[in-house]
Amino acid sequence: MTDPAGAGAEQLVALVAHRLLDVSSGALSDRAVLVVKGDKIVSVEAVVPEEAVVVDLGDRVLLPGLIDAHTHVFLQSNVSHADFRYQVMEEYPSHRVARAVRSLGIALDHGFTTIRDLETEGAGYDDVGLRDAVSEGVLPGPRMQVAGPALSPTGTYPVLHFRPDWRFPSGVQVVDGADACRRTVREQISYGVDWIKVYANAGAGGTLTEDGYIESAPNWTAEELAAIVSEAHARGKGVSAHATSDTGVAMALAAGVDSIEHGYSIRPEVARTMAERGVYLCPTLMPTDHVAEHRAHERGPIWRQAVDVQARSFTNCLEAGVKIAFGTDAGCFDWMGRNQAEEFAYQVRGGMSPIDAIRSATTVAAELLGLGGVAGTLKPGAIADVIAVSGDPRADVTELSRVDFVMRAGSVVKQP
Repeated sequence: MTDPAGAGAEQLVALVAHRLLDVSSGALSDRAVLVVKGDKIVSVEAVVPEEAVVVDLGDRVLLPGLIDAHTHVFLQSNVSHADFRYQVMEEYPSHRVARAVRSLGIALDHGFTTIRDLETEGAGYDDVGLRDAVSEGVLPGPRMQVAGPALSPTGTYPVLHFRPDWRFPSGVQVVDGADACRRTVREQISYGVDWIKVYANAGAGGTLTEDGYIESAPNWTAEELAAIVSEAHARGKGVSAHATSDTGVAMALAAGVDSIEHGYSIRPEVARTMAERGVYLCPTLMPTDHVAEHRAHERGPIWRQAVDVQARSFTNCLEAGVKIAFGTDAGCFDWMGRNQAEEFAYQVRGGMSPIDAIRSATTVAAELLGLGGVAGTLKPGAIADVIAVSGDPRADVTELSRVDFVMRAGSVVKQP
């Protein structure tokens, strides 16, 4: 294999593989020569241009670099209260940054060339710094869109219930009142965030309704949540809402958020509203299953029930035609312990076709992030984010857990 590193910005690089997956059509070509110049895709050819440096990938399938629209690079497991409290209250900030840098490398190694990192869990705006360092080439990693500290009102997010005369770091930015909400959105944008994230309801706990959905108290007044969303939208920023109960989802939709995260409890009629309004669901199925048993013992049986409720809600969204954006909540599970691409199999078991699951992490996630036609595709003019796997992921979506070639913006960062 020829390594194109150092070939120069004007040098053509030809990625040669026996097959290429067009994620938009779902068609698999028999042979492909993907021609790259600098950080862009130039063309898809049948033959290798004479002047090109060749990267021969043999009997592999080329497809676009993957997009994870819900990660936490500053978390290294959040199964238990103890996990969270150590990272927020005891771990040195520099150590958290070092482990976050490692997380970026892991994501890229897994084939995720773009991520949306939805809050730092007590690390302030350090995600903004990492995003810029990656963009400048200081660090290797996926391109990032970031949210800084998530927003939640007083008394709704850990760490809680210690002595009232003690003060602790918080996993979120605490804000109350509509005017303060607007001011906080302006402040966060001034510090460079790409997204505003809110916690729409009180935790993921609550109670099971008679018809098998989840209910919990709202975090905000309607005025507060509307102020957050309208201020963000007025300044060109999207809003993602952690919403895991009937009330949380309903209030987030009423306020006009852009994406629902987790969506444990989404009734059929609510799913239809999401589809009509073009609101994305970022379901994160794998981490719910990962944490359920431990959290059921620590926090109550609703966590064990949440797995089945979320599965039903996911089905409701599929049947309604809701746009599904791939997200894993990576960091909720240890980055070193599991491959975030396992989420694809959870989506397929939940009723998605393999090609739609692949689209959720390419074309659909790119649209959510405002990168439609730029990322998540192998069309000419797109960013040269390319991965390769040995088998056909349409037949076996777990192939995406075995990515062995990664190109990010024209640079090869992993090869067989």
